[in-house]
Amino acid sequence: MKEIQMVDLKSQYDKIKGEIDSSIQEVINSCQFINGSKVKAFSDNAEKYLDVKHFIPCANGTDALQIAMMALGLKPGDEVITADFTFIATVEVIALLGLKPVLVDVDKDTFLMDIESLKAAITPKTKAIVPVHLFGQCANMEEILAIAKDNDLFVIEDSAQAFGSDYTFSNGDVKKAGTMGHFGCTSFFPSKNLGCYGDGGALYTNDDELADMARMIVNHGMKKRYYHEVIGVNSRLDSVQAAVLDVKLNYIDEYNSRRRDAAEFYNRELSDIEFIQTPVKSEKSSHIYHQYTMLITGGHRDGLRDYLDTKNIPAMIYYPVPLHVQKAFDYNEPEAEAKFVNTNTISDLVLSLPMHTELTNEQLDYIVTEIKNYFKE
Repeated sequence: MKEIQMVDLKSQYDKIKGEIDSSIQEVINSCQFINGSKVKAFSDNAEKYLDVKHFIPCANGTDALQIAMMALGLKPGDEVITADFTFIATVEVIALLGLKPVLVDVDKDTFLMDIESLKAAITPKTKAIVPVHLFGQCANMEEILAIAKDNDLFVIEDSAQAFGSDYTFSNGDVKKAGTMGHFGCTSFFPSKNLGCYGDGGALYTNDDELADMARMIVNHGMKKRYYHEVIGVNSRLDSVQAAVLDVKLNYIDEYNSRRRDAAEFYNRELSDIEFIQTPVKSEKSSHIYHQYTMLITGGHRDGLRDYLDTKNIPAMIYYPVPLHVQKAFDYNEPEAEAKFVNTNTISDLVLSLPMHTELTNEQLDYIVTEIKNYFKE
């Protein structure tokens, strides 16, 4: 049996090697390494796939979040609400811009932003909400958008783990993750379901004015060369990465389907084990399983992880430390622990299994067999 990896990029590449190599070679032959035709082609194709008016590529997903906040004109001291249980990038850019991150608890089952906690966190200083579409499914966007509208707030979707996920509204409308708020932001880090071979990111919007502003910000605040209308940054998706992404975009639905198939296998085989809660899917969102993240109860989480390691099965903890207790943020609210009951519990119990497009039936069988063996001992 082939070695099991959390993400098997080499096997994925081998299947589309000819297309990838040819696309990269076109960039090298053209010498259009920055903002070349491959970037334009990928942007156009991504707009069609997402059914969004404007797709603005940039250097990475963290930059995408920062550029969105800059384009919306958020000012130092403005409060931005986001989830406590997420990767640090979501909150990092809020702090870097001098804004105030306001963290809220998440739902104990889906790990997505808790709506009641969101409502309780809104103050006169609140300017934006950043829902995180964690592990591959969308937050409760219908509720979040209604709350934002009632309170005149911006919505910036962190879609870095959910490219291609669908959200269904009560009226039957279906939208892709990242296309519902003022901005959607994503990452093309190699391990993502749509990943490049380096760093890359993008933000997208249906608002023409916001798109114009974002396009200026990513390129030093320029609309016309050497004429700087706003303070910007240098954050561009290079043509080689766009060449890779444009090929892989053709396979994104297949990739997401294969992830779902693997997740459904895990669910069938593991859901009867007393100490395992398999991932809970939101009723309104599809799930692309960027991570297959379980809750392991009964004090077995670390023991199971160590046991799997002896069997050459990787398993990761995403995320072991809630943001509100990270030293970098020094989040000193008096009732902090009482506010983050779910996040604290989840952080102690989460364990993620290998999840990627190249998992074989043999590998999946081996993984679930060893998990069952652990709980038999």
